[in-house]
Amino acid sequence: MRQTQVLPASDPKSIRLAAEIIRGGGLVAFPTETVYGLGANALNPDAVARIFEVKQRPSFDPLIVHIATRASLDLLVQAISLGDHRLMDAFWPGPLTVVLPKRESVPDIVTAGLSTVAIRMPAHPVAQALIREAGVPIAAPSANPFGYVSPTCAQHVFDGLGDRVDLILDGGPCPIGVESTIVSMIGTWPEVLRPGSVTLAEIREVIGPAVRAAASQTVIAPGQLPRHYATRTPVTILAAQGARPAVQGQERAGLLAMSALSHIDDRFCAVEVLSSSGDLREAARNLFAALRRLDALGLNRLYAEPCDEQGLGLAIMDRLRRCASPNQLKVSEPSLHGNGSR
Repeated sequence: MRQTQVLPASDPKSIRLAAEIIRGGGLVAFPTETVYGLGANALNPDAVARIFEVKQRPSFDPLIVHIATRASLDLLVQAISLGDHRLMDAFWPGPLTVVLPKRESVPDIVTAGLSTVAIRMPAHPVAQALIREAGVPIAAPSANPFGYVSPTCAQHVFDGLGDRVDLILDGGPCPIGVESTIVSMIGTWPEVLRPGSVTLAEIREVIGPAVRAAASQTVIAPGQLPRHYATRTPVTILAAQGARPAVQGQERAGLLAMSALSHIDDRFCAVEVLSSSGDLREAARNLFAALRRLDALGLNRLYAEPCDEQGLGLAIMDRLRRCASPNQLKVSEPSLHGNGSR
C-alpha cells in the first residue's frame, strides 16, 4: 500500500512537489491560518471530484476556492461589488471567504451547481506559496473525513485520511483554529453565512450595519449543515460556563472547559481546558485538537462549557452546536468554577 508523504512545508522543494501534484490532478493537504485544507486544482473537475470521494462529502455541499492574488478573480467571478472590494481591502489576505457570482470557468462540481462561488485569499505563507507555485486556484475544504472535527495539524490529516492523499505539507499547528468567516453579498442584505475569527462587528465596521446572520437553512456555503465538526462521542453543551453536568451512574465522561477549573472534579475521566485565562482566541485555536483528544478516549459522553456569543465566541459556539447536534444542548446545575459568573 502506498504511504502518503508528509513533508516539511518550510522546504521549497516540498512546495514545488506539491504544486506539481496539484497541476497533475492530485490532492495535497496544506496548512492555512484557519485549518488544514485538502486541495485540488479548482479548474479541473476530475481532480475536484477526488476531494468529494476522499472526504465522502455530499455533492450538494460547495467548496471554497483559494487564490493568492486579486487578479485571479477575473478568471473566477463575473462581478465584484463595492462592498466586496471593501471587504477584500480590509480582510484579505486572511480568514474571510466572500461569496460571488461565478464565471462558467468554475466547474459546477466546485459550487454544487450554484451560480455563486466562495472565494478566499489565505494569509498563511505556505498556502500562499503553494497557490502561487501551482499557478491555479485551489479548491479546498477541510482535510478530514466529512462531518468530523476539522484538522489543525498535519497529524490530524494523516490520522483521518491516511494514504488517500498524495501529499501532506506539514506547516505546524494552525494559528486560528476555526474555519473562515463566510460572507455573501449576493442577496438583498449582506449575510454572514458562517461565523469565524472575522467577527460580525468587524464586518459591519467595513460595510455598514445592514449585515446580518444568515436566516435561511439552504446550504449555499460550507459549514451550514446542522451536524458538522462532530466527534464520534456524543456531546452535550452545558447551560452555562461552570455548570455541573448530571453525569449518569457509570457513565465515563469528559469535560471541555472554556477556562481553568477551581478544583478537580473526579467525576470526569478527562478534562480539556481551552484557555486557562478564558481567552477566546486561545480557546478557538485549541478547540478542535481538544475535541479530538477527548474523542480518542472511548468515553460515553463529552460535556462542553459554552462561552459568551460575542465576537469569536459566536464562531466557537457555532462549531460546538453543530458538533453536539442532535444531542440535547442544555443541562444546568451549580458551578465548577469558583464563582460561576463567567
